Formats: sequence, C-alpha cells, structure tokens
Amino acid sequence: MSGRPCSLAASLQVIGDRWALPAIREVMLGNHRFRQIARNTGAPTDRLAARLKALVESGILERRPLPDDARHNGYYLTEAGRDLGAITRELIGWGDRWVVTAPPSRILHRDHELVTHTVCETCGEQVHGEDIHREELTPGWDQSGPVRSPAGKTSPQAGTP
Repeated sequence: MSGRPCSLAASLQVIGDRWALPAIREVMLGNHRFRQIARNTGAPTDRLAARLKALVESGILERRPLPDDARHNGYYLTEAGRDLGAITRELIGWGDRWVVTAPPSRILHRDHELVTHTVCETCGEQVHGEDIHREELTPGWDQSGPVRSPAGKTSPQAGTP
C-alpha cells in the first residue's frame, strides 16, 4: 500500500468490505450457516461467498462441521475474529449515536445496558483522548507525513507520499 504505513489501513484491507463486518456480526450472534448469514445481512450470495472465503483465508473465520449436522460446515470465529467484538460494539454505539434515528437493538451486560470505558492495562488508569499520543516507529515518517531532507526531498525510507 502506498501512503502512511498504518495498521488501520491494513486492517481495513481485511475487514473493510461492505459485507465483512455484518457477516462477522452474524457469526458473533450464533448464526453459522451460510443461508442465515445471507438472510440476515441482505448480501448478494455471490459477494457474501467471496467475502466469507476471504475472511477464512485471513484467519478471521474458520469452517468446521455444524454441531447439529456434521455433514455441513458452518462459519465460526477464530481468536482473531473474537478480538473484533470490542470493535463491533464500539461501531454499533457510534452508529446508534450518529447514524440511525433510533437504535435497532441494545447490548446488555447481564440485566442492564452495557456502558464501557477504556482502561490502560499497564497503569490501570481510565484513558481519556487528551492523554493519548502516537509514536511513529516507521523510519522516514513523522506525525505530518514523510520526513523531508533539508534539500526538500522525501526520505528514501518513507515510500510514496
């Protein structure tokens, strides 16, 4: 990929397709059969089949026999897929607040609505946006983009701006 080296952009290459996260949502909800996933996402079956295949190849989903019908395989989350749970919950919350007029569902924790906050695992403090900063680890890049030499040329390690 050209541009800033970034795990966000790389992640979107895997899960950024229109049908990827809705398909993952369905598997998270316990819908493992292709027909269930297709019905509940509304995805065209050819596109859904291609997306599910790519999610399996990327290690997000795996195919294994269905517990109630071992003749057929279903789609199940891998560890990488389960790690998307927090991201999907955050996107749902953002969508509830900024995109839809009324939330179509609620996420519950036991008997009450789930409300989360981020805690730093290292120090145990609650995380606030103003306390976060980024450290660039890619040679030839800083916060503003590719580092330019005094002569005005982009650093050779920076890649294509």
